[in-house]
Amino acid sequence: MQNLLQKLIGTLKNDERLIIEGRLVKNKVVELALAMDEGLISLLLGNESIKKHFFKEIGRALVFDKVAFQSFVSNKQFLPDSYTAFKNKIGLTADREYLTESKEVVLSWAYKDCVLEGGQTKEDQKRKEIFWNETLAPDEIDRLLAPKALSNFKKYDKNGEHKVGTISLDDNLIIKGNNLLALHSLKNKYTGKVKLIYIDPPYNTGSDSFGYNDSFNHSTWLTFMKNRLEVAKELLRDDGSIWINIDDDESHYLKILCDEVLGRENFVANIVWQKKYTISNDAKYFSDNHDHIIVFAKNKEMFVVNGIDRTQEQNARYKNPDDDINGEWMTQPLHAKSGNDTNFSYKFKNGVVWEPPRGTYPRYSKESLSRFEFESRLWFGKDGKAVPRLKKYLKDMGNVRPATIWLHQEAGNNDEANKEIKQVVEDFNFSTPKPERLLQRIFAIGSTEKDLILDFYSGSGTSGAVAHKMKRKYIMIEQMDYIHELPETRLKKVIDGEQGGISKSVDWQGGGSFTYCELTQHNANIIDKIEKASTTESLKLIWHEIEKTGFISYKINPETINENIHEFEALTIEEKKQLLIAILDKNQLYVNYSEIEDGDYQIPEDDKKLNKQFYGEV
Repeated sequence: MQNLLQKLIGTLKNDERLIIEGRLVKNKVVELALAMDEGLISLLLGNESIKKHFFKEIGRALVFDKVAFQSFVSNKQFLPDSYTAFKNKIGLTADREYLTESKEVVLSWAYKDCVLEGGQTKEDQKRKEIFWNETLAPDEIDRLLAPKALSNFKKYDKNGEHKVGTISLDDNLIIKGNNLLALHSLKNKYTGKVKLIYIDPPYNTGSDSFGYNDSFNHSTWLTFMKNRLEVAKELLRDDGSIWINIDDDESHYLKILCDEVLGRENFVANIVWQKKYTISNDAKYFSDNHDHIIVFAKNKEMFVVNGIDRTQEQNARYKNPDDDINGEWMTQPLHAKSGNDTNFSYKFKNGVVWEPPRGTYPRYSKESLSRFEFESRLWFGKDGKAVPRLKKYLKDMGNVRPATIWLHQEAGNNDEANKEIKQVVEDFNFSTPKPERLLQRIFAIGSTEKDLILDFYSGSGTSGAVAHKMKRKYIMIEQMDYIHELPETRLKKVIDGEQGGISKSVDWQGGGSFTYCELTQHNANIIDKIEKASTTESLKLIWHEIEKTGFISYKINPETINENIHEFEALTIEEKKQLLIAILDKNQLYVNYSEIEDGDYQIPEDDKKLNKQFYGEV
């Protein structure tokens, strides 16, 4: 067997597609094998030993046994680098197969049947984040997604910060914690109550937190989004909608994913927003000046699109040269492109005879034209003898039906958004905030006052700030610690009456309140320590803390780790971190609400009372 392993490794190294950073990538080998890749199969057939082992002669044909090949490649002895070797030694395998290569995985979308519960960060944070992509058993998933206990409640209004006495559906909420778990914690009370969801998720551009190679990068991101969209759909009202801000890298895949989760028949629009107004001449190919905003309804038949306010430019087209008592007006022709009357003629009282131009038809009946003339709604030009046109009064026009191209003059741009952030926190670098005018337009189209808005990637807090100023209720979810520097600080300033963004256009004077709370962490506290550690010694100390206080995965034998600590020390810092996170029981990241009375978690009595209110038990 060892001889076959060496021959296979030597053969596979001849395919450059299988080598990343100088190493053969096992996942890529399996992916091409299951896809019956012609290049890979030709390579395998070139070695007699490999050919004999993985190909069967049936009739006059050679058939590739891809199941046997996958099993062989998935064996622990194939490419056992120091990390995977130690990982398997301590028990982090599933049925003797690597977790990411078990038979439940479909390599074209490797994790689509998994639940991705890992932390996330915005691409601007430039920070490597580790995701947990384990294939969980149904009972593990049930526990993972069970409602979580909330803690650290505080309320803020114009009089400052207060202790929270009660919590209700009328509260604006800022929740710190993993957004997948927070969304599932909202289900009990908020299912069917959210009018509009706006999210600006990580774009999976390579500079964000999805640091996987090839299709696994893409697969992880799609699964990450799928898990969250499925629960988000449950929270939407039947007449609600979801708006997703995304760029070109994933927009088309995201549209198809939304077709699957939300229903292709519920697709409303793909809006193109001009996020930049300058040309990047240093771009390699094209200057990237736009984002997409993909809009889906929960039930398109029930979804109503609100018109948007008219612009000054649109209103400027209306004049009143004849001092009409009805105010400013513009005109439209009396003919149409289609119709039935091919022999229409009408003589007005001023002697003008009107007939539709050749190839057109009358838009109005003779009775209507007579009424328009009586009401002085016809314009015959300054000399009173020109071709008549019907007056359209500005006062009757109302709002405008929104288009699918939003220029930066109408909906703001990235530069404008960054200036708004600087007004909140001057020295905070957040590279992808969204301007308040963009969210104002979205909320105006898809919601009305007192409707509930949800953003589970709250980032810089624009959605909450705009919803607050537009008199909507809102829930914002963010896992990263900058929730205090940006969303929380920003909302406090909004309540105090800050005049940035859309404040002047909506006559914002301040007021209102929001309630802050957190998912109660357990193992997540240890993960925070792991991520901040920078030395082997500090990580070893964390391991000993895990032994004593953390919940360890049932797959792990702690004694094996201690017996082979020298192998742990030989790993890179990033590998050590990844390993320690893998060791932890992911179902113990946060405290489940059902265990709120467990003394080990030391939940204060006041928090227990608020949790029971939040989950509707009192």
